[in-house]
Amino acid sequence: MTTRETAIDRATAYYDSGTFLTDLRRRVAMPTESRPPADTTRLRAYLEDELAPATSRLGATVRILDNPVPDAGPFLLAHRHEADDLPTVLVYGHADVVPGQDGRWRAGLSPWDLVVEGDRLYGRGTADNKGQHTVNLAALEQVLAARGGRLGFNLKLLMETGEESGSPGLHEFCRRMKDDLTADVLIASDGPRLAADRPTLFLGSRGAANFRLRVPLRAGAHHSGNWGGALRNPATVLAAALSTLVDAQGRILVEGLRPPAIPEPVRAALADLTVGGGEADPTVDTDWGEPGLTPAERVFAWNTLEVLALSAGDPAKPVGAIPGTAHADVQLRFVVGTDWQNLESIVRAHLDAHALPMVEVEVLQAVPATRLDPDSPWVHWAKASLHRTTGKIPAILPNLGGTLPNDAFAEILGLPTVWVPHSHPSCAQHAPDEHMLGTVARESLAVMAGLFWDLGEDPGNMCP
Repeated sequence: MTTRETAIDRATAYYDSGTFLTDLRRRVAMPTESRPPADTTRLRAYLEDELAPATSRLGATVRILDNPVPDAGPFLLAHRHEADDLPTVLVYGHADVVPGQDGRWRAGLSPWDLVVEGDRLYGRGTADNKGQHTVNLAALEQVLAARGGRLGFNLKLLMETGEESGSPGLHEFCRRMKDDLTADVLIASDGPRLAADRPTLFLGSRGAANFRLRVPLRAGAHHSGNWGGALRNPATVLAAALSTLVDAQGRILVEGLRPPAIPEPVRAALADLTVGGGEADPTVDTDWGEPGLTPAERVFAWNTLEVLALSAGDPAKPVGAIPGTAHADVQLRFVVGTDWQNLESIVRAHLDAHALPMVEVEVLQAVPATRLDPDSPWVHWAKASLHRTTGKIPAILPNLGGTLPNDAFAEILGLPTVWVPHSHPSCAQHAPDEHMLGTVARESLAVMAGLFWDLGEDPGNMCP
């Protein structure tokens, strides 16, 4: 008689046998960079040569479909249907990676070679997202085998190839394929755990809106001795403008850019969470940000305004001259309830009220925030499953501090969204020396095997 433990044992054996490393090594070696101009032939080859065979082993019908955006990478859509009265889960991942940054990795490492050093598995995509979707596909396969060819639920799988370049076409694809993507819940993996040793669930993501402040006062620079005191300095004006938006302790000063009060279920979910503390994590500035909040509340339940870049004159070779222009790129990370759609008009009105009409405002891009209620039955179910598998109390993040295209699933498809991340905060995601921890990968295989087993164990109660 097969049991939940059988499925978990098969999943961890997949890691212990070295098969996980073999599969991940082969996938890391495929340079599936998606930043424009992307090589869509490599992206398609990854879907066709790697993911399609792995998905076919699950007994799913696989299609590779073109992106509705010209010259953007394709999608893989697969479907395994067992019965009309069973719940349907949509599993999502992405096949693309950020640029490899060859030459910037330390000696002995390469973005396209999986290198194992102790517990660290180095290579581009190990943490984001090849390692994570390798875990999920393997866990599904082991549950299928343990149940004798059944999952106990219907499975849909969506893999995109452009997440690292802003998910071009994903939202339109979801609109066009809404009937094909109908499900009861999204279960996906991306981003980091709260800490390497603590299984984590997050239920959405903060939104992000990038905007530029520009002070174009005149053409060219002018001698600071001959003209200082007679010409307005755009860099000084820009600094003054920024100081009206956010203060020296990181508190947002524009009422329209601040979020609503933290809902009680969100505050309760964050009560026992600690940000940072890992071996390679930076030291948290406990006096930074909104007063009266914990660091966890500031990251996962509040808005932040971050200055990403400042430019005036030539920072590498400053000269005694008043620059003619200055600009800053600023980012608002925001939670559900923020009036982000009116960001430009809110900032414009604020600057005008501070006698700064010469500062121009341009919104560059924006992604909405999403958040599943921490009291959702799906959250309680997933939390219980992770606890049963690991014996640990999972961290529940109402939303990831970063940003994912979760609105495509939560808003367009109308799904409750449960994310189970398999990387850790110091994984060097998007940077040289990206890595996954072997201990986290092995535990994650057990976690996902337990989660998928539980989904099929009592299907009559699995549609809250």
